[in-house]
This record gives sequence, C-alpha cells and structure tokens, in this order.
Amino acid sequence: LMSRRLPLILLLLCLPIWLAASYGVRYVLMEDAQWVGTCVEQAQLWQCQARSTLGLLIHFRVIAWTALVLALLAQVIPARGGWRVAVLALVFGIPALVLYSASIAVFAVVLAGLRLVRR
Repeated sequence: LMSRRLPLILLLLCLPIWLAASYGVRYVLMEDAQWVGTCVEQAQLWQCQARSTLGLLIHFRVIAWTALVLALLAQVIPARGGWRVAVLALVFGIPALVLYSASIAVFAVVLAGLRLVRR
C-alpha cells in the first residue's frame, strides 16, 4: 500500500518546493530592480540572458500553453502515462501561474490535478 502512495507523497512534497522556487524566480530575477539596472548595462550576463529569455516565454505565454496542452494530453493518455504527463503539466503550470500567465495556467493546473486524482 505504501509503495502505491509513494509517488503521490513525493509529488505533494515537491510541489510546494517548486512553487517556492517559482516565486523566487519571479521576485528575485524578474521583479528585482537591481537586475533591471544591471541588465541595461551588462546584457551579456547569463542572468540577464535568462531573464530576457524567460520574459519572452512569459510574453508569448509559451509556459502556460505548454502546461495546458500537456494537461489536455494527460486526460486522454491511459494509466500511468497519463499520470506522468499530468505531473509534467503541473511542472509547467505552477510557474505559469506565478509568472503572469494565470488566465491560461489555471485551467492547466486544474485539469492536471483532476487527472492526478482520477483512477
């Protein structure tokens, strides 16, 4: 019985950590005024490149749409495969919620969550 619940327990332990990491990226890298000034002067820094790339992914809602497509796929993939795709949808959906794409990501997270609790 424990071995069947272990993946769910691990998921429930990892999701809050992933949520905290997403908020860390938002408030430390994307919104911190220090990086705005630094990246204007030194755009070649890897942190500034990461910030710029993430900004484009946010602007075009790539993370949110990826989460939604994965969540929809998880609904039609049977058994363990669908469960794994739903976890992957959460991996994309949680940062999308935190990083300014909540309007799309909320559907992805709900769909993924529903798939995770379905037998």
